[in-house]
Amino acid sequence: MSNSLTHQQEEEVPIEMLHSKLKPRFSWQGLFSGVMFFYMYLPILVLTFYSFNESAYSAGWQGFTLKWYIKLLDDPRILRALQNSVTVAFAAVVISAVIGTLMAVGLARYYFPGKTLYRGISYLPLIIPDIAMAVATLVFLAVIGTPLSLWTIVAAHVVFCLSYIAFVVSSRISSLDPHLEEAALDLGATPFQAFIKILLPELMPAIIAGCLISFVLSMDDFLIASFTAGTGATTLPMEIFSRIRTGVKPDINALSVILIGVSSLLAFFAELLRYRGERQRFK
Repeated sequence: MSNSLTHQQEEEVPIEMLHSKLKPRFSWQGLFSGVMFFYMYLPILVLTFYSFNESAYSAGWQGFTLKWYIKLLDDPRILRALQNSVTVAFAAVVISAVIGTLMAVGLARYYFPGKTLYRGISYLPLIIPDIAMAVATLVFLAVIGTPLSLWTIVAAHVVFCLSYIAFVVSSRISSLDPHLEEAALDLGATPFQAFIKILLPELMPAIIAGCLISFVLSMDDFLIASFTAGTGATTLPMEIFSRIRTGVKPDINALSVILIGVSSLLAFFAELLRYRGERQRFK
């Protein structure tokens, strides 16, 4: 009798433990995280809500509509500013991707006098305030006598895009095995071939992730672009700022929602590429 009860208790204990694990538990950490996320994204939710409002001037809800999103497609100033922003971001990212990757490889694989100082200076744009960088760039352009145009914005954006791409690529290259390139050289490959066929494919996820992040930062930049833009070189953030000085209208709300959505998608893909690159490295 006692043996049968003991056997029955041994069978019931794991089931009870399983049920206890399945029961939801209250967590102060989860509650605090939920409140903080709600506080952070509440303005975006309100902005999205009113971008579908029928009324152009009232804060009260008067009906659902998509006309403000459709109106953006017929606005030549918005389309021209969007074209300028895409041109600046694409050009700055392409230039920064090449120079930033080479800079990260040089800092990780080669030794030269002043390497530590150079590494610190190359990452300064990550911590320097935008207003200081904008004023410094404007003064430099005035000293060398360069007229302001769309390409001066590109030159200014290359400065901080370069640092972001180099930082992301450096974190990736520091975790790679340097003996892979040495093995390629021992097998007869030139340094250029070892870089193209061995190192570059390993760095590609980090390069793409850095480019996506830099593209978003360049598209969203207002302060540096406003200091270095010439006549007619109006970017999208500058166009938005010029319009909201007379009041925020629903078409600007719709444009802001589109920008937030595109920026979020690019940031998500950048993080996804970086995560997949890390997983492949540990396999």
